[in-house]
Amino acid sequence: MEAFGKFVTQDWYFAIPMFLMSAAAITLVIWRILLNVNAKTNMNEFLPAFQQKLDKEGVEGALRYCRAQQGIIPRRLFVAGLETAKQGLAAMRRSMANVIELEILPDLNFLLAPILAIAKVATMVGLFGTVISMIGTFNEIQRSQGDAKAQAGAIGLALFATALGLVTAIPLVFAHVLFKDWINRYEVRMKSAAQKLLLLVQAAKPSAGQTAKGGLDASSFSSRK
Repeated sequence: MEAFGKFVTQDWYFAIPMFLMSAAAITLVIWRILLNVNAKTNMNEFLPAFQQKLDKEGVEGALRYCRAQQGIIPRRLFVAGLETAKQGLAAMRRSMANVIELEILPDLNFLLAPILAIAKVATMVGLFGTVISMIGTFNEIQRSQGDAKAQAGAIGLALFATALGLVTAIPLVFAHVLFKDWINRYEVRMKSAAQKLLLLVQAAKPSAGQTAKGGLDASSFSSRK
């Protein structure tokens, strides 16, 4: 801890940017986690309630119900599909595929680029700090006529910059991989939910005000990448 304190006080011009990057990274990761939590929907609870609304109040009632929800699947995916329900299942399929590709997935990737950028920059800044400190240390060794033992402490301080960069970068890279995996799994869930919506609308009673036309098979839904 004493050596680390010397690094912070003596090489503050490297330590402060590293601390700022670490603080920014923590903020971005927490922000992304909160966004992911708000995006979730318990489909086991939502779908029965949605089907009941669809059967009793028709597409308009189901649309109002979805707009009142918080999760991405009902509030954005289902709303996009139900808004085009009168044009038939093919229109619903195209609308939901476009929403997934052009709106939802970009939003789910929000903040991932800066998180990965900080991870890469932190490593390079830490290495740069070590190189600069080592250059100064070797100059001191040269002036002291090769007495490397006297400069051993300075060499150790120089390595703190790289260590701090790695401490910042490793958790960020790990978090980035986890976020990308979550997005991939969530995309599969959205496709599955879209298929279920098509089936529910197709099977809805005419008395519920449904106008899904064409008798298209919902299983053929797929998002364009």
